[in-house]
Amino acid sequence: MPSTKRNKISTTKIPDKSLDISSSLQPMLATLVNEPFNSKDWIFEIKWDGYRALASLKNGEVFLSSRNNKSFNEKFYAIHNELKKWDLDVVIDGEIIVANSKGISDFGALQNWRSEADGILIYYVFDILSLNGVSLTNLTLLERRKKLRDILPQSEIILLSKEIPEKGIEFFKSATKLGLEGIIAKKCSSLYHPGERSKEWLKIKTQLRQEVVIGGYTINEGTTKSFSSLLVGIFKNGALHYTGKIGTGFTNKLQKELIELFKPLIIPDSAFISLPDINKPSRFRPDPPHAEAMWLKPALVCEVSYRELTSDGVMRHPSFQGLRMDKSPNSVVLETEIKTENVVSAGIGKSSLLRAPKKKERATFLNPADKLQVRKVGGHELKFGNLDKMYWPVDKVTKRDMLNYYYQAAPFILPYLKNRPQSLNRFPNGIDGKSFYQKNITGKVPDWIAKFPYISEGIQKNFMLCNNEATLLYIASLGTIEMNPWSSTVKNPENPDWCIIDLDPDKNTFDQVIETANVTKQILTAAKIDCYCKTSGSTGLHIYIPLAHKYTYEDSKEFARIIAHMIQNELPGFTSIERQIANRDGKMYIDFLQNRPNATVAAAYSLRPKPGATVSMPLHWEEVKKGLKMSDFTIHNSIERMREQGDIFNPVLGKGINLKTALKNLASI
Repeated sequence: MPSTKRNKISTTKIPDKSLDISSSLQPMLATLVNEPFNSKDWIFEIKWDGYRALASLKNGEVFLSSRNNKSFNEKFYAIHNELKKWDLDVVIDGEIIVANSKGISDFGALQNWRSEADGILIYYVFDILSLNGVSLTNLTLLERRKKLRDILPQSEIILLSKEIPEKGIEFFKSATKLGLEGIIAKKCSSLYHPGERSKEWLKIKTQLRQEVVIGGYTINEGTTKSFSSLLVGIFKNGALHYTGKIGTGFTNKLQKELIELFKPLIIPDSAFISLPDINKPSRFRPDPPHAEAMWLKPALVCEVSYRELTSDGVMRHPSFQGLRMDKSPNSVVLETEIKTENVVSAGIGKSSLLRAPKKKERATFLNPADKLQVRKVGGHELKFGNLDKMYWPVDKVTKRDMLNYYYQAAPFILPYLKNRPQSLNRFPNGIDGKSFYQKNITGKVPDWIAKFPYISEGIQKNFMLCNNEATLLYIASLGTIEMNPWSSTVKNPENPDWCIIDLDPDKNTFDQVIETANVTKQILTAAKIDCYCKTSGSTGLHIYIPLAHKYTYEDSKEFARIIAHMIQNELPGFTSIERQIANRDGKMYIDFLQNRPNATVAAAYSLRPKPGATVSMPLHWEEVKKGLKMSDFTIHNSIERMREQGDIFNPVLGKGINLKTALKNLASI
């Protein structure tokens, strides 16, 4: 992060070569007015419902900060990482949002955002404060916007917030129809005054919203909820003034999360300048349930929507919208509308303003900061702990990295896992720690995980089935680095979907493994037998022949035995079909015995507990040539390959060969 020892920012019209983000630099603010207007001297923008953010880029370093100068570098790491790609020396101003499918900002989603799995972050930038070390605050808004437009790199998540010239009234009507929070009006000639609330920037809201400070909460007699309402206020002349009770806008889960935040803030006496009457009857509730108050240190800020303010400054029908962790309590003041006419001396369609986010490829599932994270996947709440633990210490790859990989790989790997019993090979302390196999998961996993029963030593036991993304991530969270499924499914447990030729080298070079794979391909092609190759992710190669569960394991094994003999006859100098290692003389083992009930090999796209964090990667046959290395496919580059190539291994799940015809063709070679 850039040094925090920065010069104070000049707000004069003289170019300031030291302009940078510091504790003294805050964004320029807008004044609330009561109605929209038309003027050729003004431009209009969407009022995004998000977090205001300044970004300072210099010498490859990026500092992304909130309006009260808290770092957003880790919290919104996706934006921070994108900014780090830019070769610019610049300070820009904008708003970070989570966009829904229509491109409209969703503040609730932003508040709950922990990783890219929670939604697409967009940083809408609308101003530039400095460029190449020279302050631009003395330029007019239109001059600054032109410079911003000229230097802004192409990006899917950092976008220029578009402006509408002159037609504020029509724009406001469109914003209201679209359900936007409001619009911003900016005078074309306005200079940038950091930290000032200017009347040259105005905001017009489509609904009344207000930031308030939480000073306590109530618990109604007989309630089963964590709390009944929040007691909130705003600071005026250094004192906290009560503005009402918020009793709606909460889920039970949110209430429990808020209570955890409240616990360290509990104080014995009220911080409000006047004690709120929390049991005051109203016209609609003449006999309200008796409530007790818990007082809080006024340290948390939230946002509420409300109908109107009463004459004594209390909000009518307030509803909780979310916490504002980006704002300090002392900065919260009551925003009251002033008449537009006192400040200012006209079809706009949504297509020109809102940009629906493009469907984005899966990115990170777990954020890079929190060591313990709870995520909901497929309706199931999963807890992921020890995320900083090094699973591949030499390669600096963590448990978090592994889980993010499986989240991204899920659409590719799940077809090879679904309805297939799993043999778990667990590495709870990474590849250098002790590992153990686990087959029976009876009573040891959540009830929602699918299971397949079996009898062992007269006892009913259960294999785990990996039928969905939640189960895949749960399995990985146990330290199961590699996924080891059966070759058959529970629908046809005695009939495998494929036959495997496993090329397992001993003292061989990998070029010899490649040569053996190509000889296998030549034999099978000559017999008109479809076959597909993947790296094992360890030392060898796997060749799959689709069977479509039409034959038994015994059929598959004997078929593979014939093929193995034919391969070995072609390459007797360095291959073997001897099961006992001592009898192989260091030769490569052509393993056909993987084709038996309950046997498992690492699934396509599975990580392996090997140095380099390698992946068992499907290959095009033209890639199976000299120069191929196991290290070509790792946790770092495999997702990109999958997205580029698609699932090239999918034919192993297809129609399957005719075994009788295949044997006849092999015999004729």
